[in-house]
Amino acid sequence: QVQLVESGGGLVQAGGSLRLSCAASRSIFSINAMGWYRQAPGKQRDLVAVITRGGSTNYADSVKGRFTISRDNAKNTVFLQMNSLKPEDTAVYYCNADIGLHRTNYWGQGTQVTVSS
Repeated sequence: QVQLVESGGGLVQAGGSLRLSCAASRSIFSINAMGWYRQAPGKQRDLVAVITRGGSTNYADSVKGRFTISRDNAKNTVFLQMNSLKPEDTAVYYCNADIGLHRTNYWGQGTQVTVSS
């Protein structure tokens, strides 16, 4: 089991940057994968970026080249660096951890990102 706490959201103008952090309550070294998802009002929750235990990354097409996911195992933290933000990036961003043989998913409480035009 793990608790996830996101931070770093806020209001930014289009073209700006934000860095989200997801602090885990336990070591993330052995976690299968950690990712960021987002959910805009009235829409489903979609994958933004994921990083595996081995360090492989995957991104939604809409954020490739603008967002970067990274992890600091020593700090039990995963980051999402978001550059060149667009109004369509506005959403609640959730941290996710995929843990164990049964691939149980854990979620943070979410952090709001609002990009003004």
